[in-house]
Amino acid sequence: QEKLVESGGGLVQAGASLRLSCAVSGRTSTSWAVGWFRQAPGPGKEREFVAAIRIRDSMPVHANSVKGRFTISRDNTSDTVYLQMINLRPEDTAVYYCATDPLISTMMRGGARNWGQGTQVTVSS
Repeated sequence: QEKLVESGGGLVQAGASLRLSCAVSGRTSTSWAVGWFRQAPGPGKEREFVAAIRIRDSMPVHANSVKGRFTISRDNTSDTVYLQMINLRPEDTAVYYCATDPLISTMMRGGARNWGQGTQVTVSS
């Protein structure tokens, strides 16, 4: 059974950096993608696609809102996917979720098959 465990969240000041990690275990297929999503606090806030990476060729995709500040990458040897975040802003405050799905296109539309529990990122001004 596939399991996703996120780590690396925390409380930082605006302009700081954080690196989130997503450790994936139990995956048997090589044709899949790992993505990051976030959900900001407050009523009406929907879950937002942040970035995803296709495992078979490490092709990354980033949402326009984070391009140039966030970078998704993977460790080939440990099935761990990272989200490096620099120049963090208060509006980046959210719970960040790791997820897997066979298709990056599904993730870009906001969906995924399997989800982690999330890790909180809080950016103070």
